[in-house]
Amino acid sequence: MKSTRLIVVLLFVSASVFAQKRNELIGPEHKNYKPWMHKTENTVVFKNTSKKALKGSEIKNHKVWDTSNKDLKLISFTKSNKTKLTGPAYKNYKPWKKD
Repeated sequence: MKSTRLIVVLLFVSASVFAQKRNELIGPEHKNYKPWMHKTENTVVFKNTSKKALKGSEIKNHKVWDTSNKDLKLISFTKSNKTKLTGPAYKNYKPWKKD
């Protein structure tokens, strides 16, 4: 009984220790880190465009990996005009009003 408790405690401790992302920056380097100055890789996002009217047990048993590639559509994101605004114009920006 004691060994199972010990194993459970060790699992929780190890999970919390290894779940954290390791960061090589320490002290002032970490404090003054500017993420926008470093390049990141773009993530490709796909959307399933096929509309299936599945209900009940059909949707429950539907396999996601059975969808074909021609049903997928590449989604591209663009920056909005809001990023160029500052001050009250940024605060009062209404995305539903396209000027």
